[in-house]
Amino acid sequence: MLDYNHRPRFHERVNAVIDEALARERAAQVSRTYLGASRLGVACERALQYEYAQAAVDPGRELPGRVLRVFEVGHALEDLAIRWLRLAGFELYTRRADGEQFGFSVAGGRIQGHVDGILAAGPADIELAYPALWECKTMNDKSWRETVKQGVARAKPIYAAQIAVYQAYMEGAVPGIASNPALFTAINKDSEEIWFELVPFDGGLAQRMSDRAVRVITATEAGELLPRHATTPTHVTCKSCPWQDRCWGSA
Repeated sequence: MLDYNHRPRFHERVNAVIDEALARERAAQVSRTYLGASRLGVACERALQYEYAQAAVDPGRELPGRVLRVFEVGHALEDLAIRWLRLAGFELYTRRADGEQFGFSVAGGRIQGHVDGILAAGPADIELAYPALWECKTMNDKSWRETVKQGVARAKPIYAAQIAVYQAYMEGAVPGIASNPALFTAINKDSEEIWFELVPFDGGLAQRMSDRAVRVITATEAGELLPRHATTPTHVTCKSCPWQDRCWGSA
């Protein structure tokens, strides 16, 4: 029987006001006017089109407060990873002299990327060539263990694509960064275990992602919809897509 007199419990009310505040803060942020290079590995090119065009998400599919909190925890753990690496003797740069992130902008500013950091030196007993791209991700236990077992390229192809694109486009500003393996760091949010993986530059992957970016931008600006990744809206890719209704209501 439905309880029409149910009143949210204390912890639910506090969570609600926090989530509402986070949602307001996110809504006030300036939207991207470019295609983020970190997103080029997304399976569905039509979803990338919607991102690039800043299409409004389907009603009710906005990011919930819990997810926004997950994002913030990830940023906090990344800051801790930076501290730990520096404390251990790594020379890690995450900001330029003007305080901005290291990054790149190509195609008239329509494709941009911002890297987590650049390693310039490190402990003598660590076999790592410099300069090296540093990318850090936080994961739940299941995703983290899959990444450790399979490697980032197989377990998290979107991250592998991000690394390859960053190495390629940062080479002009940081000579050698594409020649040396990147240091990928994954933090287990459940156990605080850390996985470090050297990721050699994959030029073929970087080229495919660059071509994809051009394809997405060209089609979007021409008003053409690229094919869906999935053949059914129940596909796992569609389940988490904020434009599922719009996509499957399109031709």
